[in-house]
Amino acid sequence: MRRLPPLGAIEAFIQVARLGSVKAAATELALSAPALSRRVQALERFIDRPLFERRHQAIVLNADGERLLAQIAPVLDSLSDAVEAMTSTTEVLRLRLGILPLYASQQLFPRLGELRAAHPELHLDIDTGGHGVARLGEGLDAVIALAREVDPQLYARRLARDKVYVIAARRFLEGPNPITEPHQIRQLTALIHREMPENFTAWRVAAGVEDIEPAAIDYFDSGALLLEAAAQGLGVAFMHESQFQQARDPRLVHLFDINVESPYSYYFLCRPRALHQRAVRIFHDWL
Repeated sequence: MRRLPPLGAIEAFIQVARLGSVKAAATELALSAPALSRRVQALERFIDRPLFERRHQAIVLNADGERLLAQIAPVLDSLSDAVEAMTSTTEVLRLRLGILPLYASQQLFPRLGELRAAHPELHLDIDTGGHGVARLGEGLDAVIALAREVDPQLYARRLARDKVYVIAARRFLEGPNPITEPHQIRQLTALIHREMPENFTAWRVAAGVEDIEPAAIDYFDSGALLLEAAAQGLGVAFMHESQFQQARDPRLVHLFDINVESPYSYYFLCRPRALHQRAVRIFHDWL
């Protein structure tokens, strides 16, 4: 039987290749950076060729590294699945998912029947508490978060791009003094989600009213309550097109036909090592 390189060296190579960072890979594998580098170098000596190009503050796969990753990463993932299946005391797979309540109610829960039908063994523990990203690996396996930028040490998959919508009660558009021009924002209370403050700034710049202040600004930490406040006529909400469309609330209208890309997007986030967990990969691929 042909001799194989140490499994630890293979695991180190795959983590560095996926993360593009020795430091990040070392953190995932609970190793020091020098120890992880030695494992990668051991694999390179074993196959007698370099696998990475070392650049200033970066490490990237060369052609040999790309070819090796494509061949062995799926094998290691399959090996992890086999060990997990043999050591598990139950066939139930459980995913601890952090998620924002509005995204959960509008976009996840309407599709959960589809997920259960495709993967009856997968069960979700839903967590709508705050600071989900900070709790990855410590109570949460993955999160669906709203973010402008993401930590490069995390695995991130953008779920969709979105536009900023100004959402208001129908009477704001159909009443006796309709709101039809952006400069009328000075008459209104702006309703803003605490996790999306830059939506208001981006919209004002696009609308050419960055020097105009609203009558007041009210902040919310709940998207559902923000939509309800807008429906009650308490102000105009600066939210996402998808949130407006999914609400399907006849009390609400979209003001101003101004095309503004949101600085924020929903992301699926997890620690790269979590992708080895079958529950995380099933949910990721389905999502």
